[in-house]
Amino acid sequence: MDLLKVADYMNRYPVTFTADMPVEMAVARLIKGRQTGGPVIDEQRKIVGFVSEQDCLQRMLMSTYHDQQASRVADVMNPAVLTVKGYDGIIDLAQIMLKAKPKLYPVVDDDGYLLGIITRSDVLGAIDKELHSHYGNVG
Repeated sequence: MDLLKVADYMNRYPVTFTADMPVEMAVARLIKGRQTGGPVIDEQRKIVGFVSEQDCLQRMLMSTYHDQQASRVADVMNPAVLTVKGYDGIIDLAQIMLKAKPKLYPVVDDDGYLLGIITRSDVLGAIDKELHSHYGNVG
């Protein structure tokens, strides 16, 4: 199982966002892409933040209560992003996911450029597939 790598199970075409994008547009992308959040990237695809459904929901509720104008992703995103590398092991990531809150991790290269994303479901599927290949029909 140590041979299972993040790059083999990540989504290479995730929904992404830009810092200047309106929150309403980000929400539409989240809903259409069925993601709970995603990386905020610059023009070179370098990660500058992370925005989640919760971030957007909080801002949209605040806007409806106070009849405020639309916000930008930069206003709600988290600039401190937990990322993983494509060469990281699935088992190591699974252990991190047991302790850390994110359900979705951007996958970056050594320079911080976005390669894709990996979710808890992706990790679970990778482990399940590996177990079935070794032990046949489990369960």
